[in-house]
Amino acid sequence: MKQLPKQITRFIAGDAQADRIVPPTGYTAELTIFAAAVMAFLAIFSLALSSSMGRLADRWSDELAQSLTVRISAPAEQMDAQTSAALNVLNTTPGIASARAFTDEEQQALLAPWFGANVQIDALPIPRLIEVIEDDGSLDINGLRLRLQAEAPGAQVDDHARWRGPLVASANRLRLVGWMAILLIALTTAAIITLAANAALAANRQVIFVLRQVGARDAYIAMAFVRRFTLRALTGSAIGTALAVIFMIVLPSGAAGNGLLTDFGFTGGGWLLAVLLPFFVAGVAFSATNAAARRMLRSLT
Repeated sequence: MKQLPKQITRFIAGDAQADRIVPPTGYTAELTIFAAAVMAFLAIFSLALSSSMGRLADRWSDELAQSLTVRISAPAEQMDAQTSAALNVLNTTPGIASARAFTDEEQQALLAPWFGANVQIDALPIPRLIEVIEDDGSLDINGLRLRLQAEAPGAQVDDHARWRGPLVASANRLRLVGWMAILLIALTTAAIITLAANAALAANRQVIFVLRQVGARDAYIAMAFVRRFTLRALTGSAIGTALAVIFMIVLPSGAAGNGLLTDFGFTGGGWLLAVLLPFFVAGVAFSATNAAARRMLRSLT
């Protein structure tokens, strides 16, 4: 374990003689840096999207879990009486923090996306809605339904259970899609860097052959390529990550609204993913280049 920091330091510092094996510039260097930057940029946005959707779904699920809706469906002449009776039951039921009936303006706003802003509430046979906020989770839903049925026959309780299930399932699927995107990005990065490393190895085949003749070991030669391509990938991914973070910072903050785009990005410890991503890309490059170099060297035996 004590040798590990020394090995890392030696890897970063490099070997002047070994570095001459790999050209410092050229299309392979540019391709590696560009690919790592693009893939890191896409990975950050995939992680941020997955994280944002998870937070949004959790918030909606929590809000739905702490509230329920009572619908009063009754003839017009009985609507006010049954609404008052239902409110009386709700306000005297343990486990309920508050209950209030929606105003005509609020119900009109709810219907506006479907019927237009000028919809006349009186012209439609719509139920009266009552918003109920639970207190401590001790509410007896079945008991509440029985009390409402006795006092206000037209009252129906919706505890939002049918909304929470699909919402949580959709959030889990979106998180899975985000992580699958990260996996595909990692595989694509490995493939591109492998192609670049193979091109560099093929271009320096004669140099490698001469080095072998003078006694250079395969591990020494392979490490020269691995180091170059790993550092290039680290540089490119750091650039891509920085650009992605800048783009997320300039987007509207979560305080600006309740939509997805206004809550896009990382929060708290989620920013650690952005910090660690360049090192993850560098690790992918290390593994891909090491495998490509050793495969090429074995073929030259």
